[in-house]
Amino acid sequence: MHHRTVAELMTRDVVKARRESPFKEIVRLLADNDVTAVPVVDDLDRPMGVVSEADLLRKSADQADPSGRAPVPHREAWERAKAEGSRAEELMSAPAVCARPEWSVVEAARLMEAEHVKRLPVVDETGRLQGIVSRGDLLRIFLRRDDAIRDEITEDVLRRTMRLAPSEVTVEVRDGRVGLRGSVEFRSLIPVIERLCRSVDGVVSVSEHLVYRTDDARRSPTTAI
Repeated sequence: MHHRTVAELMTRDVVKARRESPFKEIVRLLADNDVTAVPVVDDLDRPMGVVSEADLLRKSADQADPSGRAPVPHREAWERAKAEGSRAEELMSAPAVCARPEWSVVEAARLMEAEHVKRLPVVDETGRLQGIVSRGDLLRIFLRRDDAIRDEITEDVLRRTMRLAPSEVTVEVRDGRVGLRGSVEFRSLIPVIERLCRSVDGVVSVSEHLVYRTDDARRSPTTAI
């Protein structure tokens, strides 16, 4: 089974800012390249942090409202410092939360969820920027064609991994939803097959209608010695 890696999904031509990049230059970078955030790199091209539209909007939000209808929000000291910043290193969210090119989609997605970030700079073993991967990039695996998913399950999961004959289990895939029908020798194989199918890139759900010929889940009581 071939799982798509971060290297296969990431954007390699990365729009980036330098630590000394001024506020307006960053705004222009975002607008000109139609992106919502850029990594900030040091002189060795190593990500120091990420500056996003949300980081930049703090400056607007902290401006006094001439009408007096919107009070200035309360900010923590670090938030006030970012709102008053004028260069990338003062505005960015740091440190940068990074991924590696060889990571799977699952590893990258779990890190994004744990760190509450929308994108990850991708670095090599020396920490240098190689690309950037976003939530949208990771979701691209769900655009796989149904026939590609079916072929992978049939060939890689059922035939090569589980050693099942094509006549034993049939696979139907519609909009990423997998349906399994057929019979297997042992009851214990069914949850294994279902788990492996769920791990195939692009699978949305798995429903199985499999029967077994031998209930190997039953255990005869052991006799005390």
